[in-house]
Amino acid sequence: MDADLDQALDAVGPRLRALRKQRDTTLADLSERTGISVSTLSRLESGARKPTLELLFPLARAHGVTLDELVDAPPTGDPRIHLRPVTYRGMTMVPLTRRAGGIQAFKVVMQAGGSREPDPQTHEGYEWVYVLNGRLRVVLGQHDLVLAPGEAAEFDTRVPHWFGATDAEPVEFLSLFGKQGERAHLRARPRGASG
Repeated sequence: MDADLDQALDAVGPRLRALRKQRDTTLADLSERTGISVSTLSRLESGARKPTLELLFPLARAHGVTLDELVDAPPTGDPRIHLRPVTYRGMTMVPLTRRAGGIQAFKVVMQAGGSREPDPQTHEGYEWVYVLNGRLRVVLGQHDLVLAPGEAAEFDTRVPHWFGATDAEPVEFLSLFGKQGERAHLRARPRGASG
């Protein structure tokens, strides 16, 4: 891990505590909203535990901030949106939206490593994934699926879930996250309908 990333991760704990206090929320309330235990939340805030993407996503949603805001990514001064990728444990996530609320979109590139043992997680929300390249293993509750390019899945994230690359090739997919009750809605015209 490089020094900049290490420094950014070290600063997350105090920022999490400040956000929670600003919103007058207890650790127990935040635990209920995110599915993260009170002890883990306390250790994150104190810096005794390093933040992971699995922990940062539900916390960013609960606080209504983007991941960039949560890790206090420095502004560039450029009016164009510069979405910074986050890499963790062989997975790179590129945010495609900057909205703190509502549905958030990410492009995810997961390095090969099909031997990783599934460790399903749960949190509040709804997710839709669409595979662009490679083959994505999705463990969802009792289901163990492999999605190929062009295939999609959508699910309630309160169901234990885990993603992984299935073979020696990386997998790329799009991920849409929404608050509980929000779902991706596909709209299509009937065949033969024009313009």
